[in-house]
Amino acid sequence: MSHHLFVLSPSDTPIYSLTHHSTKPVVNAPSPLASNLPTWSTSAFAGTLTALSGASSVPHHTTGGPVRMGGGQDRHVIQMIANASLDVVEDVMRKENTMYLKSVDKFNEWTISAFITPGNTKFVLLHEGKNDDGIKSFFMDVWELYVKTMLNPFHTAHTVIRSGVFDARVRHSAKKYL
Repeated sequence: MSHHLFVLSPSDTPIYSLTHHSTKPVVNAPSPLASNLPTWSTSAFAGTLTALSGASSVPHHTTGGPVRMGGGQDRHVIQMIANASLDVVEDVMRKENTMYLKSVDKFNEWTISAFITPGNTKFVLLHEGKNDDGIKSFFMDVWELYVKTMLNPFHTAHTVIRSGVFDARVRHSAKKYL
């Protein structure tokens, strides 16, 4: 299962991104298109339905075991999904008075969760499974690390985060909670 984190400045400029592959097993979900069709009709068109839904039924094996590819694994598709969710994030942000917005949008198998800091920096996480408590804890850790990074007098809210320490700690937090 993979997770994609994007940290966006108050002007929605990406300032940090992370792709994390979890070692937790992936639960195979049926294709959203196939769920609306009778079972007898999906067997002949399984490849077409899978391609249209953005998922891939072919697991690719790596040294860590099988990894599901497709379903937006391409970097540009992931970025497009995250950018498309920003309007929904802002709508939910106006309605709710909380920092952690939980699941704000869904695209195929990707669920988009968001966290908004008091300075309007957005943390957007694309994930496949449901883990609200772990995601909230992860966002809280990332927020704490972000605040510590902002204490650097040479860093502003609109500059890209290139700190190796920040990256290592965010990766550790992702491994711990996701």
